[in-house]
Amino acid sequence: MDGHRKEAAAFDQRVLDLYDDYVHGRVDRRGFLAGAAQFAVGGTTAAALLAALTPQYAFAAQVAADDPRITTVYRTFPAPEGHGEGRGLLAAPRAEGRYPVVLVVHENRGLNPYIEDVARRLAVAGFIAFAPDALYPLGGYPGNDDSGREMQAKLDRAKVLADLEAAARFADALPRGNGKLGVVGFCFGGLVTNLLASRLADLVDAGVPYYGGQPSAEEAARIKAPLLLQFAELDTRVNAGWPAYEQQLKAAGVVYAAHVYPGVNHGFHNDTTPRYDQVAAELSWQRTLAFFRAHLAGN
Repeated sequence: MDGHRKEAAAFDQRVLDLYDDYVHGRVDRRGFLAGAAQFAVGGTTAAALLAALTPQYAFAAQVAADDPRITTVYRTFPAPEGHGEGRGLLAAPRAEGRYPVVLVVHENRGLNPYIEDVARRLAVAGFIAFAPDALYPLGGYPGNDDSGREMQAKLDRAKVLADLEAAARFADALPRGNGKLGVVGFCFGGLVTNLLASRLADLVDAGVPYYGGQPSAEEAARIKAPLLLQFAELDTRVNAGWPAYEQQLKAAGVVYAAHVYPGVNHGFHNDTTPRYDQVAAELSWQRTLAFFRAHLAGN
């Protein structure tokens, strides 16, 4: 990391909230620029604010793609109930042996460099990681997040979820796996983590949703796997659904832990944007790895 990525403190919180609306489709680009114009002072333009908040993927390489400790390869998998076939990045420790498997589910913009790096980080930590790309039916992640969001919004949500369920089954059956499957996801992927824990209750052994939306009460009642839920204090949109979800998890007897990281925004784990918070990201990741190690030990 160099010093050129701005930090969240450099922006008015209202700009960060507006950007959150933009990346989640609640306002379009024109709406963001119009809303941000009032904060464009001192020679800064609204377009410059948007550019400064946009992910810079030069920062997304904590583990190099050719790191000698791991192997990486793209693998396709059958998805008969979804789009027919899916594809994702498979990252695994190079050393022989059997390892826990973790499905890594991206945000609402496809398998971008940040999520690929998360998969490699898991592999370095001693897990087999599989990160599917929901955009594969449309040719895959297009190289920028704005186009990725537009593409993902065009896909049939039910088919996307079916693809991701198929990806979980594919990951669980990997020959070097130890028979245990975890799921970690971010934003849209956090919601998917919650959903997979419900829909594949006999397959998923542990789930870590980062600032993810909540499933329905009926779906929550089917969850069996322990969950580690990671929230950002300033993420009021997602956090609003947590109290009811927590009651549903308690009623279902789910083992869970929840952490709300103070003073940070939605997306705080993503180290390519100003919303990244190093302290919260590193602590949450340490907790994630410890949680998976505790719950994904071999049979």
